[in-house]
Amino acid sequence: MRLFILPVLFLFFLAGCLPQAQARPASGQRAAQLATLRSSAVVILDPKSNAVLYQKNAHAVMPIASLTKLMTALVVLEARQDMKQVLAVTQADVDRLKHSTSRLRVGTRLTRADMLHLALMSSENRAASALGRYYPGGTAKFVHAMNAKARALGMKDTHYVEPTGLSHHNVSTPTDLARLVVAAERNPVIRRYSTDHGFVIRQGKSQTAYHNTNRLTSSASWRIRLQKTGYISEAGRCMVLYAFVRKRPTVMVFLDAQGKFSHAADANRVRSWLARFGARVLARAGRP
Repeated sequence: MRLFILPVLFLFFLAGCLPQAQARPASGQRAAQLATLRSSAVVILDPKSNAVLYQKNAHAVMPIASLTKLMTALVVLEARQDMKQVLAVTQADVDRLKHSTSRLRVGTRLTRADMLHLALMSSENRAASALGRYYPGGTAKFVHAMNAKARALGMKDTHYVEPTGLSHHNVSTPTDLARLVVAAERNPVIRRYSTDHGFVIRQGKSQTAYHNTNRLTSSASWRIRLQKTGYISEAGRCMVLYAFVRKRPTVMVFLDAQGKFSHAADANRVRSWLARFGARVLARAGRP
């Protein structure tokens, strides 16, 4: 009998020593639908109550790629610079980190508003770079303002080194990015530019048509109020959304999704999950 009891007691002891899984507001059948998410880190937030509806590696510090441009936009707009001022793309805006291409040619001149439009809607890196260069004091002061704004928003684990997101040293967490999305959504310019479907600019005698990098914005089944996508190899596929699911505002943050369309697929899975279990999830998270 003693030989049987000792192994059982050991198992109870071992179970007490093992780390407990991170608590989530989803369980059982409800959690199973989210088990297939391909993003490495996720936060789903109810912005009205700040209740976290689902989280996965919510405090993991990771590269964020072009999600950076949401903070770039906030800093530009809060500086209250002349949005009609014409900015020129120069060699200083050419990507020497990733050597990516751009359809925005060196020498092209656009208003600050148009540069911001391209940066948010089409993730145009040269436009974001030009916005930083034309900030009072130049890019260095602009990056300082980005980090100051992050601290003001309570984004404790966020750090920026440049305004485009091309550097993997621009890092944040899903929790911090949810804060940024809530703040950015309050600005009507960011809402409009980030969700616009298309925009045409003139370069010399020709026109260049740009489209939204997020295919969900053109889907009739989505009601998106703000979005931003991003990708560099170190960050994987990233996306943030402020969307309505059955008339409820929801913030979604997806980092390091593997596969070209996996972040969009994850968003569709979360929307389906909320549409099915949303009321119970919200109640469990503490909202009546």
